[in-house]
Amino acid sequence: MEGQSYSMTWCSTSRMWMWRMQWGRQHYMWPARTGTKRHGQRDTAQILLLRGAKYLPDKNGVTPLDLCVQGGYGQTCEVLIQYHPRLFQTIVQMTQNEDLRENMLRQVLQHLSQQSESQYLKILTGLAEVATTNGHKLLSVFRLVSSLSSSYEAQMKSLLRIVRIFCHVFRIGPSSPSNGMDMGYNGNKTPRSQVFKPLELLWHSLDEWLVLIATELMKNKEDSADITSILLKQKGQDQEASCISAFEPPGPGSYERLSTGPGESKPDVLAGKQEASADCQDVISVTANRLSAVIQAFYMCCSCQMPPGMTSPRFIEFVCKHDEVLKCFVNRNPKIIFDHFHFLLECPELMSRFMHIIKAQPFKDRCEWFYEHLHSGQPDSDMVHRPVSENDILLVHRDSIFRSSCEIVSKANCAKLKQGIAVRFHGEEGMGQGVVREWFDILSNEIVNPDYALFTQSADGTTFQPNSNSYVNPDHLNYFRFAGQILGLALNHRQLVNIYFTRSFYKHILGIPVNYQDVASIDPEYAKNLQWILDNDISDLGLELTFSVETDVFGAMEEVPLKPGGGSILVTQNNKAEYVQLVTELRMTRAIQPQINAFLQGFHMFIPPSLIQLFDEYELELLLSGMPEIDVNDWIKNTEYTSGYEREDPVIQWFWEVVEDMTQEERVLLLQFVTGSSRVPHGGFANIMGGSGLQNFTIAAVPYTPNLLPTSSTCINMLKLPEYPSKEILKDRLLVALHCGSYGYTMA
Repeated sequence: MEGQSYSMTWCSTSRMWMWRMQWGRQHYMWPARTGTKRHGQRDTAQILLLRGAKYLPDKNGVTPLDLCVQGGYGQTCEVLIQYHPRLFQTIVQMTQNEDLRENMLRQVLQHLSQQSESQYLKILTGLAEVATTNGHKLLSVFRLVSSLSSSYEAQMKSLLRIVRIFCHVFRIGPSSPSNGMDMGYNGNKTPRSQVFKPLELLWHSLDEWLVLIATELMKNKEDSADITSILLKQKGQDQEASCISAFEPPGPGSYERLSTGPGESKPDVLAGKQEASADCQDVISVTANRLSAVIQAFYMCCSCQMPPGMTSPRFIEFVCKHDEVLKCFVNRNPKIIFDHFHFLLECPELMSRFMHIIKAQPFKDRCEWFYEHLHSGQPDSDMVHRPVSENDILLVHRDSIFRSSCEIVSKANCAKLKQGIAVRFHGEEGMGQGVVREWFDILSNEIVNPDYALFTQSADGTTFQPNSNSYVNPDHLNYFRFAGQILGLALNHRQLVNIYFTRSFYKHILGIPVNYQDVASIDPEYAKNLQWILDNDISDLGLELTFSVETDVFGAMEEVPLKPGGGSILVTQNNKAEYVQLVTELRMTRAIQPQINAFLQGFHMFIPPSLIQLFDEYELELLLSGMPEIDVNDWIKNTEYTSGYEREDPVIQWFWEVVEDMTQEERVLLLQFVTGSSRVPHGGFANIMGGSGLQNFTIAAVPYTPNLLPTSSTCINMLKLPEYPSKEILKDRLLVALHCGSYGYTMA
């Protein structure tokens, strides 16, 4: 075969490689996926290349390298690069091709990077350069033509795709660091850290843009209460000019102003304008998504250099530096958190800076964001029951449903359970969503079955709290973990459970600290005593309290210090608030900490902590157990009036008219606002419990002052309703209190 030349082509009908001799009719072919798979393909390619086969595209312009990358054949790509070194840069550039599957590109580059340290560094440097080029395109092309919006969206996706691949290759390299001591962003100038050097130019440009916007915000802050309206465009006479903003990239002297194009007013002039054309966008709205995509890329690069679970100090410093601009972005479009600012969901230190903005978004929107992020990347995520193999079916025994379900779920594949659930009862043929629904219903009741001693009823008998004495059941921690799995699974698949917990337990699930008001759910009298201590001067009462309390420890009463040396520290007027908080934590948290930890271990297998913190304890109850039906007539019938109000008063008439016009969700919020619970007990409003027993819903009169909101005292189920001058004002103030006043409760 000497003297003959070959070309590499692809036979699409038979899915085979074809090596064609240019001077003859004979074809040499081998399957793309033979028994030896990639090794056989690599060896055959090497043999034919040794014999002089030419690298040529087929009639459609598809090259052998294209096909190798499409299939993730890293070893064959390695052979091609050995004979055609120019193809190395081609593979790096392929990361910009959105038609190629990202996981296949990762697979190829992962294989190539593991061949040698020098090749590993070469790949990373190439990817960093491509990412930098793409990032600069986003930061420099700020000509805002609406028809080109899809273009910059494609650029954002391309940048983030390249950076994801870059970070993946960096992590799995020949000597990936296991701690932060070898990381480029910790100041060390190791060869590995140098691969990030090309990206420093991009981060510098990003920093300049954010400083520029911050400067403009600060300069114009005195002229407008709404910082997001500062940079509005003015409609030009020319239609084309009105759609374009020549917003140039920062350069020398760029901090002095935001440059403007023909037909546009300067920002300091626009800040004073009260109106702007509806078809024109403000600068912040237009730049936010692009800058946010580059910020996300920066976060990814910082994170890939840190051990799992740690946030880069450099990135935390970055967020703190640009805090005002980032909050402006999130205020304008909270969905940015899910599209780009993932770091807010993954880093509690940063999330706390933005939580008030997130919590201010409508509950419905947060629910949509929650499930969108929870199910991202999951096939068939909208189906509770999907076609499964026989091995995926949860086969449980009806007569021992709790124990058999616990055993089966603990052995099941979590990833598959997240995608879908199929349940069958032993000896029964039925399967489908109805069976799944029945399974959740039965388990909801079994979880609080007294026989398992996992939960105890609260003081009002309508909610449940982990049992501090659950250790009487040897398997109690395994069962708590299983209970967490069931509630996590139910929430994952939007299945409601027929169980309600105390407010403090919902707080534990969310990671929210408990307070003394939560003690009322298990011991109303004790909660009132704590309230009394806070409300009165205890200096000369001779209580002789110390920072230690007597409590039940494994069935025996023991003196437990609330803090080190607590037995010798007296409670005084100055430290009584600390004492009340520590007592609360002991009774509501420390006493059941192992149970809480076991439950959360199971719950977090299906629901990430970063996502569930989007909600407060009241909203979590609605997510897990749904919205109860409320009978307004029964509510009116069992309501008392005090402090000057009578049933026939105009304000009371208006109040009930507003309640009747409310949505079911708003009525639940009102019930929660006043009583601390979203549930009406069995028997209706006549059986609502207060801090000292049965306590009817009560409305008390409060003198009216402009903008005054209603307040409540949850321990006595009292709504303190100002004497509003009109129904419209009453409705407005009441709804504001319900939607924004979740944390404004008081205890009488």
